[in-house]
Amino acid sequence: MNSNMRPADMKRINTPALAEAFISEQTEQIRNQVGGKKVLLALSGGVDSSVVAALLIKAIGKQLVCVHVNHGLMRKGESEQVLSVFRDQMDANLIYVDATDRFLDLLAGVDEPERKRKIIGGEFINVFDEEARKLEGISFLAQGTIYPDILESDGVKAHHNVGGLPEDMDFELVEPVKLLFKDEVRVVGRALGLPASMVERQPFPGPGLGVRCLGAITRDRLAALRESDAILREEFGKAGLADKVWQFFTVVPDFRSTGVRDGKRAFDWPVIIRAVNTVDAMTATVPEIPWTVLQTITTRILAEVSGVCRVLYDLTPKPVGTIEWE
Repeated sequence: MNSNMRPADMKRINTPALAEAFISEQTEQIRNQVGGKKVLLALSGGVDSSVVAALLIKAIGKQLVCVHVNHGLMRKGESEQVLSVFRDQMDANLIYVDATDRFLDLLAGVDEPERKRKIIGGEFINVFDEEARKLEGISFLAQGTIYPDILESDGVKAHHNVGGLPEDMDFELVEPVKLLFKDEVRVVGRALGLPASMVERQPFPGPGLGVRCLGAITRDRLAALRESDAILREEFGKAGLADKVWQFFTVVPDFRSTGVRDGKRAFDWPVIIRAVNTVDAMTATVPEIPWTVLQTITTRILAEVSGVCRVLYDLTPKPVGTIEWE
């Protein structure tokens, strides 16, 4: 049987007991595959790479070398959480690269969405490549490939940006969750002791906030985006909506609107709230958010986020609108 094909009799991992059995089985397989050699992993902080990291740490400890690249387009507190969970709590062999200036300098003045994506993805490969070449004795590359990636592509998890590494970096792949669906990966993550905020993390585009800071990215507008997004998440959590709405985030476009602040004319940005429910991401509906929740979010964003004078709620379903704006 093709090793990338899920066995017909494979049980769905939907209980802690089945997750523990899977972890035990994969721990043994990883040790047999890797032996005493080192494994490299690009740890984004997303569900898949985080679960793979925790699984490999359990199996081989310090033989795993994690590289977390902060491209400056992460949501508020995400890089800090990666460091706290993996370096401080799990004692991972973790390399942290703050490449914020490097990415934002390359993106300065670039307003075409596809070009932004290519710059972010290409520069991630460059940074990861540079860090990998500093290391000695790396024989394996771990990836958070999951089963839908295999079904929908050629088995390469492109959004981890490691499929484009130079050919001379001849690593053997370690893909312990490649036969699991996303919901199963979350069950395994919980069994490994990862925090709920990481295991239940919403889908997040590879370019991060780069495709939500519309048009040419500026540091001040990126800061407004990050802060408004954090407020939205906090208030959805308080209102019990975080586990009822499939995905929610804010967008800050590259234009200004007239407003009034402290009795004077202001010329600031709007913040757009986007929230959707979906099963397969091919179509999406817009949930009805309680008016009091929207009022609270609006009040907080206008009071706490610099450079913002309007808050809007995007009512567009998919189709016609896509989930992301860019």
